[in-house]
Amino acid sequence: MSDGPRPDPDASAAEGSDGSTPLKRVISPKLLLLFVIGDVLGTTIYALTGQIAGRVGGALWVPFLVAFLVAFLTAFSYLELVSKYPRAAGAALYVHKAFGVHFLTFMVAFAVMSSGITSAASAAQGVSGDYLAAIVGPDVPSWAVAIGFLLLLAGINLRGISESVRLNVLLTLVELSGLVIVIVFGVIAILGGSGDPGLGGDPGRLLEFNTDTGPFFAVTSATALAFFAMVGFEDSVNMAEETRDPVRTFPRMVLLGLCITAMIYLAIAVVTSALVPTGLLAESDGPLLLVVQAAAPWFPPVVFSLIAIFALTNTALINMLMASRLLYGMANERVIPRAFGSVLAVRRTPWVSVLFTSIIAVILVSSVTIADLGGTTSLLLLMVFAVVNVAVLVLRRDRVAHEHFTAPTWAPVLGAITCVFFALPITGRPLEEYVIAGALLGIGVLFWLANHFLGRRVDFDPAALDK
Repeated sequence: MSDGPRPDPDASAAEGSDGSTPLKRVISPKLLLLFVIGDVLGTTIYALTGQIAGRVGGALWVPFLVAFLVAFLTAFSYLELVSKYPRAAGAALYVHKAFGVHFLTFMVAFAVMSSGITSAASAAQGVSGDYLAAIVGPDVPSWAVAIGFLLLLAGINLRGISESVRLNVLLTLVELSGLVIVIVFGVIAILGGSGDPGLGGDPGRLLEFNTDTGPFFAVTSATALAFFAMVGFEDSVNMAEETRDPVRTFPRMVLLGLCITAMIYLAIAVVTSALVPTGLLAESDGPLLLVVQAAAPWFPPVVFSLIAIFALTNTALINMLMASRLLYGMANERVIPRAFGSVLAVRRTPWVSVLFTSIIAVILVSSVTIADLGGTTSLLLLMVFAVVNVAVLVLRRDRVAHEHFTAPTWAPVLGAITCVFFALPITGRPLEEYVIAGALLGIGVLFWLANHFLGRRVDFDPAALDK
């Protein structure tokens, strides 16, 4: 902890930096913990576990363990920065303070927004796949369902933020109930040997690696996709201005939240790999349904599929909400055309930004596989995390008056190195993911250029991006 007097925990909320009315500090430590847990759990565990197993083999727990270790390194950087600058805007604010380059700040914000869109598109494909087939049969066109799902989310988003937040609380509870079912029934089946023998329960698979690529590339390729689980991690720092005493609260609750989610992911990975053959997992976008069928054949597949669809809806809703608000914030800051800041007069929601992000998601879900969408999300996130890890080292020269969390220097150094490594093609990451990420960031560059030639403001405030 740095030296210096400690101010009133809520004193920084007394007035905005520009004299405006600040956000109200209403998020308690427990609520922040639930937010972190609910945001990290989601599409990866419900829909992408099978794709990750297809890359690594039976040792499904290994890439999740590596992904969380890398995330913990970056978490230390975020905790130093959020306790040092307890404001919303996350990575964009930190990069702007560290480097002062408006274009870099904008591209970081746009990358975060793009990761939200690709994450939501992944969830949409998960909703329209095996889980839906278990409810209505295999004859429903999945692409039509995925598009309809995204349009439904757009309607919820357009209706208002309060409706979205209330729905998110309900969906988070449903999401957790599904994971409890998988873990409890899975452990009972493994210990009691009562799993469905037709699905081939075999704990020995936990030490098997993909023989086509070898252990190293099997783990690195799978970890590159498993890092998709961290897409919600960056969202939590945007709650800084609405959290009570963020300097004390964030380090404890974020690290605890990551520990809890890591244990959940590892438990799911062990149960899944032990009960279901890798080949079946790799072919399914509803892997946890296979686990439930193996562990408890009597459990109605329709019920669990509904739970999974609600869980995927939760992930998609959070990310589309974040993406549209970031785009709206950038429009208000005049770093993209101002039309994207248009608001519905009645509902007071950013309708142009909502429609634009929804259209991009529809295009992606209609043309890209769920594995490539998940990998692209991971790639964008790793790029952002690498820059944030460098930013925390640069900002060590910036002193603040209040106490704050200080990460050990080795954490951001290792965090930057590992994030860059897992973003490189040498990990076995498919070329398609770079193409998709490049196309999305290219849209951001076009926005920046259009705004540059139309005239832009010079008093760019990255803290407004998430308002």
